[in-house]
Amino acid sequence: MELSKLKDKALRDIAKIDSVERLEALRIHYLGRKGEVTKLFTTLPKLNEEERKIRGQELNVLKREIEKVLLARGKTLEHEKLGTLVKAEKLDVTLPGARPSLGHLHITSQAIEEISRIFAQIGFNRVRYPEIDWDYYAFESLNMPKGHPARDEWETFFMPWEHPRLGRMVLTPHTSNGQVREMERRKPPIRMTNIAKCYRRQSDISHVPMFHQFEGLLVDRAVSVANLKGTLDYFACAFFGPDRKIRLRPFHFRFTEPSFEVDVSCGVCGGTGFVFNPSQPPLNLRGEEQSEPPLRLRGGVGELQERCRLCKSGWLELGGAGMVHPNVLKAGGLDPKEWRGFAFGWGVERTYMMKAGLRIDDIRVLYSNDLSFLEQF
Repeated sequence: MELSKLKDKALRDIAKIDSVERLEALRIHYLGRKGEVTKLFTTLPKLNEEERKIRGQELNVLKREIEKVLLARGKTLEHEKLGTLVKAEKLDVTLPGARPSLGHLHITSQAIEEISRIFAQIGFNRVRYPEIDWDYYAFESLNMPKGHPARDEWETFFMPWEHPRLGRMVLTPHTSNGQVREMERRKPPIRMTNIAKCYRRQSDISHVPMFHQFEGLLVDRAVSVANLKGTLDYFACAFFGPDRKIRLRPFHFRFTEPSFEVDVSCGVCGGTGFVFNPSQPPLNLRGEEQSEPPLRLRGGVGELQERCRLCKSGWLELGGAGMVHPNVLKAGGLDPKEWRGFAFGWGVERTYMMKAGLRIDDIRVLYSNDLSFLEQF
């Protein structure tokens, strides 16, 4: 093929190309190691010296011209491609912008803020004390002897460090470690709340190994159980609503005397101990299966029921309360003949689970990282 014809054909082929990828393939076709122009260079050794010199010059000119046209066409294709992208991705700056997705406080953090706000309204100041503390503040100063079950390693997370006077270091199993610390820090009257993480070796539908606990302490003169009951009733009305009830059951704690367990009527079953579930065998009031299903009239309609999975009896334990033990007052440097006080503490998560309308029957779901659940709050 004459060089002029080869050149014309190459230029026509290049002009027809509509993509960078196809242009590269065409370059290889003409100028590659086995390309049309490259093949002509292999014929030069067969010519005499004068013909070889002239033919070589002509082939070099042809190669440079094809390379020049290839380069120009490549730039044109790149420009066209960029123009297409600009048109497809055109930004209209006059359109309203899309707001970024914002998160919110975790349900537990919301509960902590609400609890703090309620007690602040009646003069309780929120304080912070260590979540990793010494045995002395977690147990010894709270009137718990060395052999107390709460100090068993099967119940409590102990750390490998020990103080010669304060004992071993421990992940606080309760927020009561702040009681003596607060009495050491300031003189009565004292009204404080301490909300912090606590750690215990428990895990079920109403317990998790790490949870948040709320501690309240009031120390003053002429303090009685009536003051304690009034404070808890105020909180129940403000936090749970006027339809929920709190009860005090006599109990035994080493750091209070007298002591009480604080219960709140269950928000899942409405304090009845039963929930509607037509797929399960019916139970009678003793928890036994019976042939004829029990009926609970709601709006005139009978519904099958089963035991409430969370409370089992209509009440859910929130935590403990009582009058501060004289030995605890002494550990805080106070004279129990002059000063009296009351204290109470319960789990923040468990308290929030009992809030009206939530119907959460497993505390572990709060820490499951299920966004479909967490985004509801």
